[in-house]
Amino acid sequence: MEIKYFRLIKTIVDQGNIVNSSKKLFLTQSALSHQLKGLEELLGFKVFYRTRGNWKLTEQGIEFYNLSSKVLKTIDEGFIDIQKIASGSKGHIRITPECFSFYQGIPGFIQKMGILYPEIKIDLIVEATSTPIPRLHTNEIDIAIVTKRPFDDSLKSIPIFDDEIFAIMHKENKCSAYPYIEPTHFLENHLIIHSYPLETVSVYTHYLKPNNIIPKKISAIPLTEVALEMVCANMGIMTMPKWALKSFKLSEEITLKKIGNQGLKRTHYLVIRKTDESKKYINDFISNFKENSITS
Repeated sequence: MEIKYFRLIKTIVDQGNIVNSSKKLFLTQSALSHQLKGLEELLGFKVFYRTRGNWKLTEQGIEFYNLSSKVLKTIDEGFIDIQKIASGSKGHIRITPECFSFYQGIPGFIQKMGILYPEIKIDLIVEATSTPIPRLHTNEIDIAIVTKRPFDDSLKSIPIFDDEIFAIMHKENKCSAYPYIEPTHFLENHLIIHSYPLETVSVYTHYLKPNNIIPKKISAIPLTEVALEMVCANMGIMTMPKWALKSFKLSEEITLKKIGNQGLKRTHYLVIRKTDESKKYINDFISNFKENSITS
């Protein structure tokens, strides 16, 4: 059904008479009556009871008027949303970090963004954690947080902050006697990671793999609390940045050691598609993310 019919009925009822309605719709009274007659023939029922100087909605007419109000309101709101999208103030952002440590800080940031920017919808896509860059290319996510800058002409990488990964172990672990942890120390240790694949584990990709080292044993423990309990029982070593441990109470039996003589330091990047870099809501997210560090 054409939109003009919905607008016709709503206008007649809202204006209260044919004279005002014809002016509002830029129609002659004759053309308006002809259009109303055509609508009633299409519907198969009378919309109005018409007497001299008195137009009253029929029972079906009341329902059609209510429907017209809903349809026109939805259309008007839709055009407003389209204008907001066109201006870049409204949008939907799907974000994924490659490191599970970020899942401790991102929800709080998303909540803040929801208050500051209610027109921006942000979703955390957990299932894309192991493959954030490929998911950017397939438009399944809009922003990836990674520690290795992708060299891709279609993507833009924005450095946001640096951090350092530490080895977390029991004081009775043999490695605790060393000033820092060397790659070969992992050969005789049980490495506790959050999850597979190993390519998502920073100590592996940035330290062990380049040195062709595979730990004696590797276990995936998705709950940090459980992993810390295992470390406290001297059942293995885990690796994390200090900021990711701030919400946990560490036992006095646990110690942190630098990884490598210079420390295992990383730069984190927000990665977006270059086709999105002019969108205002994307830039609003990036600027706020940089200002409100989730690591602080």
